[in-house]
Amino acid sequence: MSDDSRPNGNGHEHVPSRQRRRFPGISSRAYEHPADRSALVALRKLSGFDTVFKALSGLLPERSLRLLFLSDSVRVSDAQFAHLNDMLRDACYILDLEKVPPMYVTQNPQPNAMCIGMDEPIIVVTTGLVELLDEEEMRAVVGHEVGHALSGHSVYRTILLFLTSLALRVAWIPLGNLAIMAIVTALREWFRKSELSADRAGLLVGQDLRASMRGLMKIAGGDHLHEMNVDAFLEQAEEYEAGGDLRDSVLKILNVLPRSHPFTTVRAAELKKWAESREYQRLMDGHYPRRAEDKDASVSDSFRESAAHYANNVKSSKDPLMKLVSDLAGSAGGIGDRVRRGFDGFTSGPQNGNSKDAPKGTPKDAPGPEGDGDEN
Repeated sequence: MSDDSRPNGNGHEHVPSRQRRRFPGISSRAYEHPADRSALVALRKLSGFDTVFKALSGLLPERSLRLLFLSDSVRVSDAQFAHLNDMLRDACYILDLEKVPPMYVTQNPQPNAMCIGMDEPIIVVTTGLVELLDEEEMRAVVGHEVGHALSGHSVYRTILLFLTSLALRVAWIPLGNLAIMAIVTALREWFRKSELSADRAGLLVGQDLRASMRGLMKIAGGDHLHEMNVDAFLEQAEEYEAGGDLRDSVLKILNVLPRSHPFTTVRAAELKKWAESREYQRLMDGHYPRRAEDKDASVSDSFRESAAHYANNVKSSKDPLMKLVSDLAGSAGGIGDRVRRGFDGFTSGPQNGNSKDAPKGTPKDAPGPEGDGDEN
């Protein structure tokens, strides 16, 4: 919780159980994954973007969803799920989100949470999740969803839900379904990165990496912490990345394409890596971009950061396909030099009329097999 007491909406004093750092005026760019950040910065720069999507909201089932949760779920408040209400207000206070979004608990044994909505985000958590997680683990989840709200992810999540539904309705139209599914696939790839961003927001709110890890392990393996181990769980992520051959690399891609979330072990490994980074430490020390500066954020700089991140991931990845891509990229320059030298030899032709030094059609200065060894 935050590091000072404050009154809640009903005038009651809320006393934190332990001190947590607060981030006044924090921009969502502070915790967003580079690929997520570059997309959002570009969208925010589009003139009339908000107007277009508000007009589009009339076609989306947002109003229906709000009525559905209001009528068939439990709205979190001081009178209902008060402990979740405290977590929600604390998360908004820590991330300096002025308007606390409505939050609902819906009956569903599947552990899940989401943040949706065009005009105003709403947060929904299932009873399965509430029953599965302890207080600190749940605090990270609430912070995760508040991070979605602060970043504006709820807008694109709502569009994704709408387009997925639309794709099913127009499946009979030739090429219509393919066009929509191409957009859905791109949105899903972006949204998987936005989940990594929200995991970081959850860590900023809970400020307890172990609790975040426990929550992810429980989502993967249920309420059996005494049977699980964080280090072993993270080893699974490393084995998943590095294991197998090119066939497994293709299967990984096919497995993840229909998903809106990254695999749980991957999320845990990514979050731990970020928590150990200099970027996270600077943020915790109070050095982070402010919301007031968002309008000045450079689209080109954001795309360069995103490209650099992907390039570095490919270069350092242990996945067989990524290693092949990295090796090909790294050797491209060497191959180009060899091809260029070969053509230079052909164009220059034999010197001084001496054609006995090399077989016919072979350039004299082309590298032989012995000289090639260190180029591979």
